[in-house]
Amino acid sequence: MPRRTKRSRFSRPKNAKRSKETKPTIANESESEEPDLKRVRWGKSQHGNETTEGKEQSSVSRDFDTSSEEETDGNEKRTCMAIVSQFKRVAAAYYDPTKRILYLLEDTPESDHYDFIRMIVDQVQPDLILTSSSSDGRLSDMLEAEMDGNGGVFVVRPRVEFGAKRGRERLLGLRLLAELVVDTRDAPSDVASLDGESHLFNAYEFMQRSRGAQIDPLQARWNAFVRLGNFASLEMAPLCLACVAALLDHLVREQATHGDEGVEGLDMCSIEAFPLSNAMHINNDSLLSLQIFDTESHAATQSSQTKEGLSLFGILNNTRTAAGRVLMRDWFVRPSLSIQVIEGRHDAISCFLRGESLGTANAMHSHIKGIGSISRAWHFMKQGTARARDLQAFVRFVYHAMLLRESCSELSGGHSIQAVKKLIAALDAINLKDLGTIVNETVDWEESETSGRVCVRHNIDKELDQWKHTYHGLEGVLSEVSKVVSQQIPQDYSSCLNVVYFPQLGFLICVPLKDEWRGEEGIQLLEGWSFQFSSEENVYAKSPETRDLDLHIGDLLPHIVDREIEVIQSMLEKIVVHDRIILNIVDVCAEIDCLLSFAEASRAYKYVRPTMTLDNTLDIKGGRHPLQEQVVDTFVPNDAFIGYSLNSEEDNIPTTDSEDGHPRNSILICTGANACGKSVYMKQIALIQYMAQIGCFVPADSATLGLIDKMFTRVQTRESVSKIQSAFMIDLNQVSLAIRNATPRSLVILDEFGKGTLNSDGAGLLAAIVKYFVSIGPDCPKILLATHFHELFQQNLLPPELPITLVHMEILMTDLQGSVIHTDDPGDGNGESQRTRDDIGEPITYLYKVASRPYLHSHAAKCALLFGVPRSVVNRALHVSDLAGRLELGQLLDETLTEKQATELEECESVCRRFLDWNLESDRDDCMERLITVLG
Repeated sequence: MPRRTKRSRFSRPKNAKRSKETKPTIANESESEEPDLKRVRWGKSQHGNETTEGKEQSSVSRDFDTSSEEETDGNEKRTCMAIVSQFKRVAAAYYDPTKRILYLLEDTPESDHYDFIRMIVDQVQPDLILTSSSSDGRLSDMLEAEMDGNGGVFVVRPRVEFGAKRGRERLLGLRLLAELVVDTRDAPSDVASLDGESHLFNAYEFMQRSRGAQIDPLQARWNAFVRLGNFASLEMAPLCLACVAALLDHLVREQATHGDEGVEGLDMCSIEAFPLSNAMHINNDSLLSLQIFDTESHAATQSSQTKEGLSLFGILNNTRTAAGRVLMRDWFVRPSLSIQVIEGRHDAISCFLRGESLGTANAMHSHIKGIGSISRAWHFMKQGTARARDLQAFVRFVYHAMLLRESCSELSGGHSIQAVKKLIAALDAINLKDLGTIVNETVDWEESETSGRVCVRHNIDKELDQWKHTYHGLEGVLSEVSKVVSQQIPQDYSSCLNVVYFPQLGFLICVPLKDEWRGEEGIQLLEGWSFQFSSEENVYAKSPETRDLDLHIGDLLPHIVDREIEVIQSMLEKIVVHDRIILNIVDVCAEIDCLLSFAEASRAYKYVRPTMTLDNTLDIKGGRHPLQEQVVDTFVPNDAFIGYSLNSEEDNIPTTDSEDGHPRNSILICTGANACGKSVYMKQIALIQYMAQIGCFVPADSATLGLIDKMFTRVQTRESVSKIQSAFMIDLNQVSLAIRNATPRSLVILDEFGKGTLNSDGAGLLAAIVKYFVSIGPDCPKILLATHFHELFQQNLLPPELPITLVHMEILMTDLQGSVIHTDDPGDGNGESQRTRDDIGEPITYLYKVASRPYLHSHAAKCALLFGVPRSVVNRALHVSDLAGRLELGQLLDETLTEKQATELEECESVCRRFLDWNLESDRDDCMERLITVLG
C-alpha cells in the first residue's frame, strides 16, 4: 500500500546576530532555513535607514559590504585573513601589514569540526576575517564566534569574489612579481660609473635604472607568471587562489583612499607559505615526489573512479572506518611538530605490539570496524530522517562500543596510553547500553524490513496497538462487508464485487468495467453509489456500506504511520541530546583506528620505534625504503648521519659525534653510477623522517631524529602545457621555493638539479646553491643532494675543505670470466680518478651500499647497453666521449670516408676555392660567365 512519511527536524537555526552597513548591498539573497547553510544578514538600506534587523547590533559584521565600523585610522595596521572551506578541504591567505608579507595556506583536508581552522585563527589572531557566502554555515558560525570573542570583525563577501582565476590574475598583477627587483648589495665594484658619468654597464644596472620607466604589460605578466612558482605552488590549490582574490580585493578597497589604484599599489615585499606552528609544511610536489600519495585508475576500463596505488599511505592505511581514513589522511598531510604528540602515538603503537596485547589489539580493531557506519547514521538521526538501517547501525555501534570498552580494560599497559585513556573516558561519559536498549525495544525490525519504513513494537503505544490490530484484521472485515453488499445488489454486479481499502481514499467498492459503460453514455452505477475513479478493467465507487466503514474505522494507515513517526521522534529526542558525546566517541575511535593501523603495518614490515630529540640531527642506522623493499627480493639497508655542519666559534669546522665518529654535516652529496640507487637512498631518508613525525614506526635498525618543520624536494618535474614553462624553469621554481622558505630545521632534497640545461651552467648553479647554504652557517637546512656533475670535484667548484659529507653508492666490476677487477674506484680524493676509461665489456654489479668519498664515473654506457641500446651506438658514444675527454674532437674530422664520399668532398672543396678566388669588383659580365662556368 502507498506509504506516507513525515519528516521532522530536531535542530533549528538560532537567531544570528544582525549588523548594519553604510554602503548599499550588492546581492539580494534570502535567508536560508537550513541550519547547515550560510545565513547572510542585512543592515541599512541604500539611503542609510536602519531596517528592523539592523537594530540588533553586533560587534561582528556578517554582511557583504565592509561597514563603517571596519574602517580604522590610516596609521593603524590590521591583519586581514580570508578563509574558504568546501568539500572537506580548507585554504587560507592572510596579509601581515607589519612585515608586508602575504602568507598562503594551500588546499588541505579538514574535519567536520574545523579543528585545523581553529588552530590557524588562534595562531594568526587576525583583526578581520573574510569568507564566502557559499561557505558552510557551520564554518561561518564558528568564525563569527571566534572573532566575537577576540574583538575582531567577521565579514561575508559574495562568492563571485572568491574565484581561482580571479585570484591568479590578482597575483600576476602584483608589482612584486611583475617587476624584476634587483638586489645590488652584492653587485661587483666595477659597476660604478667612471669619471662621474652615468653609464649602463650591465643588465642589472639597466634594470635598476629602468624601474621607474613604463613596463610592457605583456612582459610584466610574463615575469609574474614565471616568478610566481618561486614563492608558492598553487597549481593544485584553487581554494587558496580564491582566498587570495578576496583578500587582495579587500586590501585594494582599504588603500583606495591613499590614491593607489589596483593591486599594483599594494605594499608587499614577499609571498610565503603559511608557517604552521604545530604541523610540518610539505607541499603537493613533495607528497607526489616521495610517493606518499599515488592514485591510479580503476581496473575496470568503464569506471572513472580511482584508487590508492603503491604509496606510503596505501601500505600504512589499514583503517576499518571512514572516519579513521579521513583522520589518517589529515596526519599524512600535516605531520606533527609536537614531540609530546608524536611520542604519544609511538607509545600507543608499542603497547599494541606487545606480545600479550596482540589478541586484544586485534579484537579492538574488529570492534572499531563495527562502529564504522555510525557517522552517516547519526547525521540522519539528528535530522529526524533516519531509516531502519540507520537505527540498526546505531544499535551495532552501541554493541561494539561496549565490547571495545571491555577490550580496553584488558589491554596490557593501556592505562598509560593517552589515546586509550581518552577512549575510556569518552565511553564512560554516557550509558550507551541504555540508549541501545531504548532503540532496540522501540523498533520492530522484522516489520520495518517488510513494510520499508520504521515500525514500532507492540506495547509501546496502546492506541497505536489498537489501530494496528484493526488494520491487520481488515481482510476479514472487508470479506464480510462484500458478502452483505452482494446480497443487496443485482447478480450481474455481485458476481465480481470486491471491497478494497486505499490509504488516503478509504474503503471502496470495486466492480468490473462493463462494455456498455465504455460508450457515450458512460458509467451507470446503482442508486446510492458515487463514482470515484476507474481503471482499464475496474470501476471504484463509494456505497453506504463503505461510507460507514470510513466513519467507524477511518483511514488507518496514515494514522498508523503518523503515530509511529511521533513515537520514533520522541525516542530520537532522548538520544540526540548526547550529540557531543557520541561524536567525541567517534573521533577517539578514529584515532585508535589509525594507531592500530600503524601497529599492524609496523608488525608486518618490521618497523622500529624511532627516538625523537630536540637536537637538529638525523641519524639513521640500517634504514630502508618503505616502498622499494616491497617490490624487490632483497633490499640493502644504509646509514645516514646529517646535522649541524659548522661550529659556532670556528667557522668551516665540521662537528663530529663523539660516540661513533660520523661527521654531522648539514649537506650530504651522493654520487655514483647511473641506476645505482642514489634517489632511493635520499627518498628513504626523507620518508623515515616523515613517518616518524606522523607517529608511525620507521623502517630502520634504529633512528634518532630531530623535528623538521618544512620539507622541500626537487625530485620529479611535473610538466604541463598549462604552466607555459620548460622543465628547467619548473626545477628552478622548486629550488627557489626551497631557498626562500627553508629554515635550519628544514629538509631539502635535490635530485639531479641542473640536468635540464648545459652541463657547465647546471654545475655552476648547483655549486652556487651549495656554497650559498654553506655560507649561512648554523642557519643551513639539512640538504640531501644527488648529482652526476663530476666537475664539482674535478675542477674544485666545491673545495674539499667545505663542511660537506661526500658519499657514493658502491658498485662491483668484473671481467668476462667473472673475476673481480676492482670493487669500487671513487678517485684519489683530489678529483683525479685511477680509472678513466669505461669498458662496456666489463659487467657491472650494483651493490646499493653507501660508502664515503665521491665517485667520478656514471657508467652511462653500461646502463644504456643494459637497457637495450644497440652495442654499435654505445661503442660510438664511448669513442666520442673519450675524444672529448682528451680534447681531441678534431680527430672526428679525419675519420676514413668512402671513395664516393671523398670524391664529393673534393668537388665541393674545389667549388668553394674557385668561388673564393673571384674578384666581385670586376666586370659583371665576366662574373656571370665565370658563374655559369662554375655551375657548369
